Amino acid sequence: MSYCLSFGNSMKKLVPLLLLAFSPASYADITQKFTTSAQITVDMPYSVTNKLGTTYSLSGNNITPSVTSGGSTTSGAIGGLNVGSLTAGVPALIQTDKAITTAGSAFSVTESVTMGDATPSAVTPSAGIAALPHLSGQTTVGSGGTAGSLGMTSLSSGVHTCTAGSSGTSCIGQTTVTITID
Repeated sequence: MSYCLSFGNSMKKLVPLLLLAFSPASYADITQKFTTSAQITVDMPYSVTNKLGTTYSLSGNNITPSVTSGGSTTSGAIGGLNVGSLTAGVPALIQTDKAITTAGSAFSVTESVTMGDATPSAVTPSAGIAALPHLSGQTTVGSGGTAGSLGMTSLSSGVHTCTAGSSGTSCIGQTTVTITID
């Protein structure tokens, strides 16, 4: 005697459901983190100026230099800059006397002096811009920015809208989404 187990169509449909019902459960921790940041910037005005220094040089052929100071003359000495005597940051000049060494012979002399800039007083900004002193060195000026209608809107959806300002302005919007499954 032989028995045959037969399932009908409706039983066949229940088999996958029965398998799922007796499968082991799975649990997980899901963490979701939203970070939103916004930054608007208006550049400030600036100026950088470099003071020109004082220089002195002397060169020549067939000349004898000398310096007279305090009533006495020192032969073979060269004058120059007296850094012990400053006026507004500019040193006093010590004169060099020159005499031809061999009379009737050719000679040459080159003397160069560049008087540097006096140290300016404090610079005070007026209406956002500082009036610059007139210096002989390099000067760099940055006009800065004007906010104008600069603004930023950050929505919880992560959408950022920046309203443009005038020159020298910027805005940065950022949203970071982190999902962790443990």
